[in-house]
Amino acid sequence: MPTSERPRYDLDGSAVTDEPSFWAELGSAVRAPDGYYGSNLDALADCLRGGFGPEPPFTLVWHASALAAERLDRRILIDGREGSYFEAVLEVLHRGGVAVRLR
Repeated sequence: MPTSERPRYDLDGSAVTDEPSFWAELGSAVRAPDGYYGSNLDALADCLRGGFGPEPPFTLVWHASALAAERLDRRILIDGREGSYFEAVLEVLHRGGVAVRLR
């Protein structure tokens, strides 16, 4: 499905102040049931497989993404290399079939 035909959701990165606020904003952005679309990376991967809100393919437009990236800077291992939590979120979304547009 071409990206232009996918459902689109907008995430307000300026409201992301830490990891818990990111999960709240993501759940709200995708209009997930009860606002839940994961509370950690494994749970996000589960949600992307279906049953907890929108299923990929869809497009997530992440506004103020640079600000969110600054705030989601905790270092973690991603496939054996060190990266930020922000980078890990992007990786999980990509692997799950979400087209992410950083703004």
